[in-house]
Amino acid sequence: MNSKQDAHDWDLVIKGHTSLFDLNFNDLWRYRDLLLMFVKRDFVSFYKQTVLGPLWFFIQPIFTTLVFTFVFGNLAGISTDGLPQQLFYLTGITSWNYFSDCLTKTSTVFRDNANIFGKVYFPRLIMPLSIVVSNLVRFGVQLLLMVAMMVYFYFFPTAGTSFAPSIGLLLFPVLVLLMALLGLGLGLIITAMTTKYRDLTFLVTFGVQLLMYGTTVIYPLSYTREKGYGTWVELNPMTGIIEAFRYAFLGKGEFTLWSIGYSVVVTLVILFLGILIFNKTEKNFVDTI
Repeated sequence: MNSKQDAHDWDLVIKGHTSLFDLNFNDLWRYRDLLLMFVKRDFVSFYKQTVLGPLWFFIQPIFTTLVFTFVFGNLAGISTDGLPQQLFYLTGITSWNYFSDCLTKTSTVFRDNANIFGKVYFPRLIMPLSIVVSNLVRFGVQLLLMVAMMVYFYFFPTAGTSFAPSIGLLLFPVLVLLMALLGLGLGLIITAMTTKYRDLTFLVTFGVQLLMYGTTVIYPLSYTREKGYGTWVELNPMTGIIEAFRYAFLGKGEFTLWSIGYSVVVTLVILFLGILIFNKTEKNFVDTI
C-alpha cells in the first residue's frame, strides 16, 4: 500500500495550529465527553474533603449578605433603591460570584494543568470551558437561595420596600451567558500572561475583589450618580449586567439597551482577544511555565 493510500486510513490527524485563527472548534464538540468528565472532577475534588460539602454554596452568600447588610446598609446607610437590603445585596452577590469564579479559576488553567497539557492532546479550551460549566451548579444553587428570599419578602415585606419581577426575566439566559463569557475571556488573558509573569497569580484575587467595589454589587447605580462617579462605574461591563439582572428579578435597576449593549460589545471583544491569546500561548507554554 502506498503512502497516498495510507493517508486515507487515519481516523484522526493531530497537528499544530497553523495560525492564531485556526481554532478548530469542531474538536470541542468531538471531546464533549471529556468536558463532562472535567466538570464532574471540578465539582467532586473541590468539595470531597470538606465537612459541610455543598452546603458552602449556601453559607458563603448568606454570610456575605449579612456582612454587607450590616456594614453598607446599616452603618454606612447606603440606599438600596427601595428594595429590601438583604435581597438587594444577594442579587448582586449571586451574579458577581458566578462571574468572579469563572475568572479566578480560569486564570490558573495553565499553571494548574501543566502536567496534563504536557502529556496528552486534547483541545485546550476544554479545560476553561469545563470551569465555566461546573460553576453553573454553584450559581444555580445560589439562585434558588435568592428566589427563596424573594418568596420570604413577598409574604413578609419590610416597611418602605417593594419589588416585583419584570419582563426582563426573558433576558436571564443572555445575562448568564454574558457573565460566563466575560469571566472566561478575562481568565484566558490572565492565564496566558501568568505563563511568563507568575506574579499576576497573586494579584488576581485582590484585583477581582477590588473590581467588585467598582460595580453595583453593594450600591445602586443611582447612588453613584448622586456622588458624581456614575460614569466611571458604568465603564465596568459587569455593571450593566448586574443592573439588568437586578431589574429582571426585582423590577428596579438602571436597565437600558445602551448599557446592556455596551456590556455585550465589551464581552465579545474580551472573549475574542482571550481566545486568540490563549491559542497562541498554548503552543509553547510548556517551555515557559
